[in-house]
Amino acid sequence: MPQRVAGRIPVLEALRAGKRKPRRLYLLRDTRGIDAIREAARGVPIEEVSRDRLDDLSEGVVHQGVVLEAESLPLFRVEAWVKREFPAQAVVVVLDCIEDPHNFGAIVRTAAACGAQGVLFARDRSAPVSPAAVKSAAGGMEHVDLVEGANVARMLELLKEAGFWIAGFEVDAEQTLWQADLTGRTALVIGSEGKGMRRLVSQGCDFHLRIPLPGAITALNASVSAAIALTECLRQREAKKNSK
Repeated sequence: MPQRVAGRIPVLEALRAGKRKPRRLYLLRDTRGIDAIREAARGVPIEEVSRDRLDDLSEGVVHQGVVLEAESLPLFRVEAWVKREFPAQAVVVVLDCIEDPHNFGAIVRTAAACGAQGVLFARDRSAPVSPAAVKSAAGGMEHVDLVEGANVARMLELLKEAGFWIAGFEVDAEQTLWQADLTGRTALVIGSEGKGMRRLVSQGCDFHLRIPLPGAITALNASVSAAIALTECLRQREAKKNSK
């Protein structure tokens, strides 16, 4: 089933990445400043349409005069995906009931920027790969594997079998993010907005971490927490590499 990608950066990344086949590019009549998109879309049918038509195609997402219709993003099944060869310093993000599409997209964007191998989520109680999520990811969904499974607890078991250490984030954890060794194969588990990880998911973690917050606000948005955790992983790995 085709998906629609709205916005200049998401459309450009979808065309450049080649992860899925583009079908048709819709442009607002007389739109300027999109030479890079036209170049990347060589061979793709282009249709210039009215703003009302683009608004309908984008399903309410801010489109900036550009909407791409393309094949659906591939979703990997976790059982097959975990059997691949992972680098010794692989990092993945596991989402437990992240239902807001903007948080979902923002997490995928950071995961792609920090070199994560995949973002894992359950089929139920998770945000769909919608135009809003794709727009929030700003092209990130074209550059990181999206991995789906029946439930998160089972995903953690499979990741452990593949050699990953599971780090879950809880606001009252004793160990801080800065104290943890995140230089090996690591899965970062991010809980839902407001409720955190579910009990069985929390029990499946090897250890729990918190982001120390000395200010009056004691909790962070899920996508912000994921961004801090991923960049700390990246910092530790770069430091380890540079110390050799």
